[in-house]
Amino acid sequence: MIYVQLKHFHLLLIVLSVALFVFRFVLLMKKSPWLKAKWIKIVPHIVDSFLIATGVGLILMTGFIPFTSYGVWMTEKLMCVLAYIVLGYVTLHYSHGTLFRIFAFLGALGWVYAGAHLAMSKTPQLLG
Repeated sequence: MIYVQLKHFHLLLIVLSVALFVFRFVLLMKKSPWLKAKWIKIVPHIVDSFLIATGVGLILMTGFIPFTSYGVWMTEKLMCVLAYIVLGYVTLHYSHGTLFRIFAFLGALGWVYAGAHLAMSKTPQLLG
């Protein structure tokens, strides 16, 4: 029973994390003063910390260990998450122009989609 609760909490945190990323991107594009609000700087990090913790908990509960033959899809999902983090950071922190930020933003969302697809199908695409 705890697995189902942890999984649903993890899924909720994913939605919150991506929603906060999109919200921050919109604020950035609008040059909104809200972007400097303390809660905007703190809440995403809290959500992402819980997201990582629940992810590790799910890995330990299921035994889908990345970088093993049994967890090939998890390895790919982890790479999607890392690509999302890098592109998200680039989107929100590098000022190489609006078009560059838009492409980085769309790329980050693409990696979220790829990770979600891997999580649902558990079928590795590259390493399997």
